[in-house]
Amino acid sequence: MAPSFKDRVALVTGASRGIGLGIARELVERGARVCVTARNPEPLAEAVRELGGPDHAIAVAGKADDPAHQAEAVARTMEAFGRLDLLVNNTGINPALGPVLDIDQGVAAKILAVNVLAPLAWTRLAHAAWMGEHGGAVVNVASVAGIRSSLGIGMYGVSKAALIRLTTELAAELGPAVRVNAVAPAVVKTRFAEALYEGREEQVAAAYPLKRLGLPEDIGGAVAFLLSDDAAWITGQTLVVDGGVTLGGGL
Repeated sequence: MAPSFKDRVALVTGASRGIGLGIARELVERGARVCVTARNPEPLAEAVRELGGPDHAIAVAGKADDPAHQAEAVARTMEAFGRLDLLVNNTGINPALGPVLDIDQGVAAKILAVNVLAPLAWTRLAHAAWMGEHGGAVVNVASVAGIRSSLGIGMYGVSKAALIRLTTELAAELGPAVRVNAVAPAVVKTRFAEALYEGREEQVAAAYPLKRLGLPEDIGGAVAFLLSDDAAWITGQTLVVDGGVTLGGGL
């Protein structure tokens, strides 16, 4: 049987579509209530409808690295549901392609702010609001780009490597009450990753032993496992969810 999240509450960042919405959907299907965040209110409202309406989900729009938005989302989660057991730091950006040496310094700083410092801030707030006293679990959505060189998206890879390292540090600091793990997907069929496969999906998928790209539900199931009591003795780990592609050195 799939692990149950009955009576538990989750906050999933970057969840109006793609991997984040797939994770939120998986958690709701297993009984959780969720707060989903993203920048734009309209797709968030549609996500709430898809997740079953306000009895199951609320949405708070804002930028993931904005401290005011972070505080509002955590506060509204507590107001709506009275607790915050599970946190998924899914929001990530990759606004620049090309060699690391060519990336504008300001753009590099923004990538690190959203992909590394924001997850730290979200975790700090969730810990202060509920998890520090009552326990909980955190999953950070990293990438296989963070565990090996990733030509063309190198700064994104640097940020995800830092997120993986942050995962291990938080796991050591926050145990035993709070478990902190990560997932590292390869290419998942979302709008965010279209540049990596659009117009050549069959060619890209050929490098994967499982001969297909990932789907949001592939990541949703892995995240749900790491958040669940089935993973009660797992912390500080990064679960690679990649269709086997890193076995051969690809992304």
